[in-house]
Amino acid sequence: MRPLWLNLGFVIKLGQAMNCHDLLQGVEVLSRSGEAALFEKTVTGVQLDSRRIEQGNLFVAMKGESTDGNRYIDAAIKAGATAVVSDSSTEHSLAELPRANVAWALVPHDRRALATISANFYGHPTGKLKITGITGTNGKTTTTFLLSQVLRFLGRGDVVLIGTVEYHFAGEIIPAPHTTPESLELNRIFAKATSSRLGKHAASEAVMEVSSHALHQERVYGIPFDVALFTNLTRDHLDYHRGMEEYFEAKKMLFVGCGTPPPRVAVINTDDAYGRQLAEFARAQKSEVLTYGLESGGFRAEGIRTSPQGTNFSLQTPQGTVEIRSQLVGKVNVYNMLAAATAAMARGGELQAVAKALSQAKSAPGRFERVDCGQPFSVVVDYAHTDDALRNVTAVARDFMAAQAKPGRVITLFGCGGDRDRSKRPLMGAAAGEGSDFVVLTSDNPRSEDPLAIIDDALPGLKKTGKRYVIEPDRHKAIALALSEAQPGDIVLIAGKGHEKTQTTREGVFPFDDVDVARSLLQHALHVPGVRNAQ
Repeated sequence: MRPLWLNLGFVIKLGQAMNCHDLLQGVEVLSRSGEAALFEKTVTGVQLDSRRIEQGNLFVAMKGESTDGNRYIDAAIKAGATAVVSDSSTEHSLAELPRANVAWALVPHDRRALATISANFYGHPTGKLKITGITGTNGKTTTTFLLSQVLRFLGRGDVVLIGTVEYHFAGEIIPAPHTTPESLELNRIFAKATSSRLGKHAASEAVMEVSSHALHQERVYGIPFDVALFTNLTRDHLDYHRGMEEYFEAKKMLFVGCGTPPPRVAVINTDDAYGRQLAEFARAQKSEVLTYGLESGGFRAEGIRTSPQGTNFSLQTPQGTVEIRSQLVGKVNVYNMLAAATAAMARGGELQAVAKALSQAKSAPGRFERVDCGQPFSVVVDYAHTDDALRNVTAVARDFMAAQAKPGRVITLFGCGGDRDRSKRPLMGAAAGEGSDFVVLTSDNPRSEDPLAIIDDALPGLKKTGKRYVIEPDRHKAIALALSEAQPGDIVLIAGKGHEKTQTTREGVFPFDDVDVARSLLQHALHVPGVRNAQ
């Protein structure tokens, strides 16, 4: 995968011919050092990474999750940086000292400074866009893909999409290194997407996933969200957030406004307990609140009918009722379609047009993605990597099976990520067992941990369900085992990695694609060795 900065490097040409003084407009600065002439020199680009510095660039030295950019100030200057913006504190006695012949600014808030500098450099491209931000634990990616397709169908031009799988802008599709990038990358993308060079194909809308990490770290500071959407909140990322309330507080930041006024419209799933709290909070922020759900809300689905070909339901809205016929399967996707429909109408979409667009829309890669090589059973790859997501996707698999003339079994393969919240592992084991007839427990990005230790953490929850299971830490062999277990009419659910193209272990990062592996095994009908550790 090419790094995002290589794909976007040429976008710097879209930046404004500005000097350091201009770039610091609107930035809270504690102190400045350097001769006035240094602040008047033209800045050729803005960078976070000292390895990407070119002559005349401004280097923003800020603390990241794994390193501190202040350690690389001298390297950036050696590479050609003529201006430095630093967030260093007294604990960095060397880093905080201004260097000679360099325009130097000390700031109290690193990412806020980065956001304002980026917006200044790229000519405030968000002013040309109406941006919808989508947050929540589950459903963000599919809802983002659905909404971007609906808006495009409504004639909104080349809609920008930012999310977990990929970024879409200016007719390009770039693999996503992060669900929500830093403000520097966001402004680069928005500048490219709204460039006058694109003429009538310039974007006027953007739809983006906004992760709790991004909100907490202020990566989206200064981004004006016209519509903010909340899908749900279930246990996840507690290796980063100190409990569910802190996790929820991070999500709420999207509805406060990230250095901007609150969103004009808040779209919220009120079937979710946190969603009901958030709806009251958003009203207090003076946002217009639109609610959706199966059990509550102004936008509801009635008469849900599922088949292997998709899902039909009646969409009931304050503007009337319309039939939705979608190729997406399962109740979880009804929630995603409700979310997308509500947000589309918040953006001025007409009901009949929104319904027609949803009926044609496709899901995101790696979300209940079918692998069909002519085998007499179904194979599906899905990104489910939390206990709630596993419950949802196994329920979708049950619905899929129930629609068949002769329903088969649900066979689920899953693993738990390493270096992440250990407490959710037994919960994932329980969810997989409760929703399945047979489970294959394997590895899913063990990172620095021992795969068998991770499996041992998940096993107690799985055992309590009393379902048959097999342990195989080698994910390739595990997929082969799951496929070998399948009989005509069954469904094999390969959960956890979805769209991901790599497997991360203590030995490094290696190419691995669940879809490709399953397809290869099915096409070549490889011999599968006997079941290991079957219970």
